[in-house]
Amino acid sequence: MRIVIAEDSVLLREGLARLLDAAGHEVVAAVGDPNALLDAVRIHEPDLSIVDVRMPPTHTDEGIRAAHRLREENPATRILVLSQIVSGRAAADLLTTGEGGIGYLLKDRVGNVEEFLTTIDTIAAGGEIIDPHVVRKLLRHRPRIDELTPRETDVLALMAEGKTNTAIAEALVISDAAVAKHINRIFAKLALGTDDSVHKRVQAVLTYLRH
Repeated sequence: MRIVIAEDSVLLREGLARLLDAAGHEVVAAVGDPNALLDAVRIHEPDLSIVDVRMPPTHTDEGIRAAHRLREENPATRILVLSQIVSGRAAADLLTTGEGGIGYLLKDRVGNVEEFLTTIDTIAAGGEIIDPHVVRKLLRHRPRIDELTPRETDVLALMAEGKTNTAIAEALVISDAAVAKHINRIFAKLALGTDDSVHKRVQAVLTYLRH
């Protein structure tokens, strides 16, 4: 996989580059500011970009704004955002752009190398993964959350984390069939219809995040 890293911390940037290189990926560019990120993605057209939220010059939201711009230019751009803070709004706004292939993780929770590598594979393949802390914050602040049962809310939160039906069943200690029933009820309550051309699993998460 060809990857661009945008991170203003030299130590973290180099650490990520070494980790990805050791895993067999090719880091085609490692930059420290949003303008360099935009240039690198346009030039190299990577399979994935890993982007820090806070970058120069103000160290507030330059990274997330650059990610938005990349998705506007090419909705298929795959991006994993790394953040030091739980910003539900930033995650929700970014997830409503593009055609899948997006992730939002907290830096201090990226401690398991194998899970991290699996995450980037999932996003590069078009999946969506949100840090569980961010998911819970978003769901707690949704005024229509009471339309779902507690179990359906649990299922939706795990769906938003990118888990398969089997993984959800294991996490909640229920059967795969029960998970499928909960998901169908979620689809119905969110009025996603029966259009097979729509990725209802993704739409179920996005509908709640941007409601």
